[in-house]
This record gives sequence, structure tokens and C-alpha cells, in this order.
Amino acid sequence: MKAVRFARYGGPEVLELVDVDAPHAQAGQIRVAVRAAGVNGLEWKIRQGLLRDVRPTRLPAGVGGDAAGIVDEVGAGVTGVQVGDAVFGSGRETYAEHAVLTSWAAKPAEVSFEEAAGFATPFETALRVLDDAGVRGGHTVLVNGASGGVGSAAVQFAVARGATVIGVAGPSNQDYLVSLGAVPTTYGPGLADRVRALAPAGVDAAVDVAGSGIIAELAALTGDPARVVSIADFTATEHGARVSTGFGRDRTTALREGARVASAGRLSLPVTRTFRLAEAGAAQAASATGHVRGRIIVTVP
Repeated sequence: MKAVRFARYGGPEVLELVDVDAPHAQAGQIRVAVRAAGVNGLEWKIRQGLLRDVRPTRLPAGVGGDAAGIVDEVGAGVTGVQVGDAVFGSGRETYAEHAVLTSWAAKPAEVSFEEAAGFATPFETALRVLDDAGVRGGHTVLVNGASGGVGSAAVQFAVARGATVIGVAGPSNQDYLVSLGAVPTTYGPGLADRVRALAPAGVDAAVDVAGSGIIAELAALTGDPARVVSIADFTATEHGARVSTGFGRDRTTALREGARVASAGRLSLPVTRTFRLAEAGAAQAASATGHVRGRIIVTVP
């Protein structure tokens, strides 16, 4: 089968489309014929070698963690899914014609494979950080970095819970945030004053997706750094805030919850750009700009 791999750390040019043996589903896993794969920031950071000390990679290595496709192999002990089912989920080396998934959910019939391919990581991450921050109905929550995949999902999940959301994004994404149900504002000096004007009764929790160095401001806005959770600023703990990571966590519950909300028409993650499998390097380069609205997707074939 065709798959994207890299044999050395480096820029997008190290990604190559090569022929490799197809993987097979082991116990507790499924294999899918991939229709589309989601592009996440973690993937280009691994490719560049930025995480080699905390997440060593044996080279050559495949790329990708999220996918949507048709089940074509079911491992021992797996129930509730069969060959021919349309699913989305998380696994390994998903920039490929076939990939093994370790967590999955049924693809909502109303959602394309391209959109569903971008669901898994944003769904799990957004629900995790909202839970870690204790966000519930009636709360006011600030989402810093609200227009990307995780931020867009966090806004919509919080709104679905009955929370009021203040979303922080660039000037060109203000109308987009309104369409998601957020009260929008922009990055930059004066953020705290702008947020206080929008939420005079205060902010109950803050979620940092962007890692733009404003943890101290978010702690001041909430009045308690323990109500600030970041997935992108690993200095957050120095301010008394928390860093949330998904390493080792099962994603199945989050994926099913996200699919339920999406099926009800209360959540969507727009696909901003699509790239062919052979253009995986360009897809990751686009992701690395940090100015993405919604999701970037690699399509297969």
C-alpha cells in the first residue's frame, strides 16, 4: 500500500510517499481503508524532531493519528463494529491507504469522510480540557485560540453544555467565532480589559489552546489559576495553572460524545483545505503556520 513516511527529522521535504506492507488489526483494534486523515500540529512537531526527547520516534516512521474510512478488518475481541462500517477515530500512521485504529466511533451519516477525519483529536482534546477546567452550564469560559480545530470544538462543546463562551482569535476570524456561538475578541494588548467589558460578572474558567503567553492574564481574569488549563503553554504550571495532556488516555468515550453532538447538528469542524496523500508535506506546512480556521485534511487516494 501507499503510505507517507520519513527517514530523518527535518522540514516537510523529508516526507515521502512510499510502498509499505499494510498493517493488520490486532486484538482490540480495527483496520480501515482510509478515505481521509486529519492533520494535527503534533505530527509536524514530531517530524521536525521537536519532541524527540519526550516522545522518541524510531525511524523510518509513518505519520498521522486521525482518520476516517471504511472498516475492512476487525481484531479479536472487538464488538459493535463490522467490516463495511464507516467510522472515524485515532490510531497510528494514518497518512496511508490503510491504517489501524485503537479508538473509534461511527461516522455520523450527515458528515463527510473529510470532515470526520478531522474530528478525533479536537473532540478528545476539547472535551478533556473543558472537563479539566470544570466547565458546565451557566459558566462563562474563555477559549484562547478559538478558531482552530481544537478551539472550534471547545467553543461548540461548551455552548452545547449551556456555557457562555468568549473566543479569542485573529481579526479575520471574528465572524467565524460568532457563527460557532461565541462572543468574539482579538489577541493582543488590552485583552484582559476587553474580556472584562464582555463579561462584567467575571470569567469562571479559561482554556488556552494557542499558547500565546497569556497564562498570567487568564489567571487574573478567572481569579484562580487552578481554573486555567492549557494544552499549548508548558510554562502554565509556573503560574499555578494546569497543563493537560492526552498521552495514554482512551478516546472512545469522547469520540462517541462528539459524534452524538455532531449528529444532532450542534457541532461542525469545517474543512479549510484538503491535500492529496502525495502532498502531505504541504499539508503539514499549512498547519504549521498557526493561522488555520477549522481543519486541514489529507485525502486518500
